[in-house]
Amino acid sequence: MKKYKITLHIVLFILTFFTTTLAGVLWLNYDPTDLLNFYRGLPYSISILLIIGSHEFGHYFAARYHKVESTLPYFIPFPPSSGFLNFGTLGAIIKTRHIPNTKVMFDIGIAGPLVGFIFTLLICIIGITTLPGKEFIESIHPNYFSTPQQGLGLEFGDTILFNLLVSIFSNPESSFIPPMSEIYHYPFLCAGWFGLFVTAMNLLPIGQLDGGHISYAMFKEKHIYISYIIFSVILISGLLSLLQYFAIIIPFVWSGWLFWGLVLFFIVKLEHPKIEIEIDLDFKRMALGYFAFFILLISITPVPFNI
Repeated sequence: MKKYKITLHIVLFILTFFTTTLAGVLWLNYDPTDLLNFYRGLPYSISILLIIGSHEFGHYFAARYHKVESTLPYFIPFPPSSGFLNFGTLGAIIKTRHIPNTKVMFDIGIAGPLVGFIFTLLICIIGITTLPGKEFIESIHPNYFSTPQQGLGLEFGDTILFNLLVSIFSNPESSFIPPMSEIYHYPFLCAGWFGLFVTAMNLLPIGQLDGGHISYAMFKEKHIYISYIIFSVILISGLLSLLQYFAIIIPFVWSGWLFWGLVLFFIVKLEHPKIEIEIDLDFKRMALGYFAFFILLISITPVPFNI
């Protein structure tokens, strides 16, 4: 790999480390312009980079195992703000070339979400088992329990898996279980929730998303029907959300799906490019593929963000 390309990967990672750390500071309601607060954003920053990095290196090492040409991850920094979009990154990507057959494509496609999912679970469990007491949320919102606090007016969508993890690993007697409208103040919970969200988005069986690679390898020409069905559900949810402007409120629909639907249609594309050599997957790979879509079902939420 050429030296300037390695330098680009390093620079992008450093920038993303910086923007995610600032995002972590902002989530805690501290002043990001004060360098003395920089360390406060590290738990969030390290957690989210670990989740994103493990996902992309899952792809990378699977590609190297199959001797497929692949770049190192390109981390994507995003300037954080005190408003809605404050995660400090847009994720990361790698580029591969000349995938020889559907079996190899399946292995590369599924490796990222599975490895990233494992690290996401670990971060979620760490966050739940180390929840601070009520004094933490009161340090951010004084008089939180006596005076209703709205914070940013932002509520993360609950998921089957996140709710299950809280039920299993939390201890309500010794710690305060924050509502979904406050978990962004808790670095590990915020990063863990973001990891579940990103994993679910990547596992949608559409086009060249990871889920699209998996679906195409599993179902070949039938993949297109699955892709169009999922896309239709996303688009309908986004369109129905517009009825709120006519005072018609429909639960479980989200306007963000309309934007995501446009991205899928015009950028990601709904159809998967044809792979010249299509190989039937063995039982283990088929089972792993179904497990990946099970992860999608328990990690996704119909309304990721409620403002």
